[in-house]
Amino acid sequence: MPAQRVVSIGAAARRPCTLVVCRGCCCGDTRKHPGYDHGWQLERLRAAATASAGGFEVRTTDCLGPCDQANVIVVQPSGAGRRAGGRATWVGFAMDDDCTEDVLSWAAAGGPGVAAPPATLELQFIDPPRPARARR
Repeated sequence: MPAQRVVSIGAAARRPCTLVVCRGCCCGDTRKHPGYDHGWQLERLRAAATASAGGFEVRTTDCLGPCDQANVIVVQPSGAGRRAGGRATWVGFAMDDDCTEDVLSWAAAGGPGVAAPPATLELQFIDPPRPARARR
């Protein structure tokens, strides 16, 4: 059987790695996680994306679901990463500076399908909520 060829058209072919940062009911909530500067984390992620000159993007979304593992960041592969087999990777408990820097270094290197994640970040990978897993 011949190998399947993956073809991306339009914007999907050029899509950069994207960090989807949950800022719903629990993630980013200073009442649930006092003593952590959630605003700083988002500013740091956005500043690094700007400095990457299109290498990766950051966007926020409402609740992603696994509230007991807040803060959650989903690292979505670039178009090239998806063509290479990369899939969205969910990172839970993404609250400390080291985790933030690991996510940023992975995104800057290309993200899923392009670069291997830092080993310490792999320890924070979580399963997506059931509805997201059912769509795979």
